[in-house]
Amino acid sequence: MKRRVTNLIGQLENKIMSGGEISFDEAIHLIKVNEVDKLLNAANRIRQKFMGNKVDLCTIMNAKSGRCSENCKFCAQSAHYPTGIEEYSLINAEDALKLAKENESQGVHRFSLVTSGKTLSEKEFERVLEIYRILKRKTKLKLCASHGIITYHQALRLKEAGVTMYHHNVETSRNYFPKICTTHSYQDRINTVKNVKAAGLDVCCGGIIGMGESVEDRIKMAYEIKELGVKSVPINVLNPIKGTPLEDVKKLSPIEILKTMAVFRFIIPDGFIRYAGGRNALGELQNLGFRSGVNAALVGNYLTTVGNKIPEDIRMIKAEGLEV
Repeated sequence: MKRRVTNLIGQLENKIMSGGEISFDEAIHLIKVNEVDKLLNAANRIRQKFMGNKVDLCTIMNAKSGRCSENCKFCAQSAHYPTGIEEYSLINAEDALKLAKENESQGVHRFSLVTSGKTLSEKEFERVLEIYRILKRKTKLKLCASHGIITYHQALRLKEAGVTMYHHNVETSRNYFPKICTTHSYQDRINTVKNVKAAGLDVCCGGIIGMGESVEDRIKMAYEIKELGVKSVPINVLNPIKGTPLEDVKKLSPIEILKTMAVFRFIIPDGFIRYAGGRNALGELQNLGFRSGVNAALVGNYLTTVGNKIPEDIRMIKAEGLEV
């Protein structure tokens, strides 16, 4: 049986290396293997062949916090749940520029404003456009944006202001999504991704694992993202927040997290598989992600949780023989 599993990993690796694709059933077999080291090593070789050794680093700023009308069960910023997070309205340009310059000085490539809520008001949208114009003039950072559900015309205006990539997660599979959120639909998210692509912006689209979904749901999410043509895929690990409906969800083991990262690399060999929120669940094993096909990371502090310090992440990445 052990030889059969080893052969399966090798066969599917060869299939990808030859320009082929693995099927959903093959991906399910992969994520359930027990020979973890062989799986991670194969994913790493795929990353190296298709993407080289460069790691893309991005940072985000929580530019508007809390009071969100949506009921996403994982989110501390939802007005539906008593999480006690700090709430504030849209930040000003000076604060955004200060943080952007700090991150740029530490070697980060991308910077994004992230706002809570289903969408921005027209007044708020005009304000973020002006902030992006200032960031474009006064930094060399690639600018990303994450402002919920937007139209095609809003995407065009973001592009004109200097934004190059829009972030909008599907969060989970189409089938599981109604168990996570009911105030908007999975299709609303897909429509936003399509609007952004039509406007000529790159898309960063991933999801969260560990919300009680099945392994099959995780793999379905990967294929749904692949079908959208996305090449930047952030994988978040649920950090259960007290006060949310998911506060008591059992945390994923480090092995489950790493295997998921590796199989995403098999499914999307030529994209950025991005460490995102919650990777602290790996503890001292975070470096193993960079041996498992991961080649991008959200660094610094996240929306309502604290991440690693940027210099620490850069040292870890370089220690794995990768370039920043």
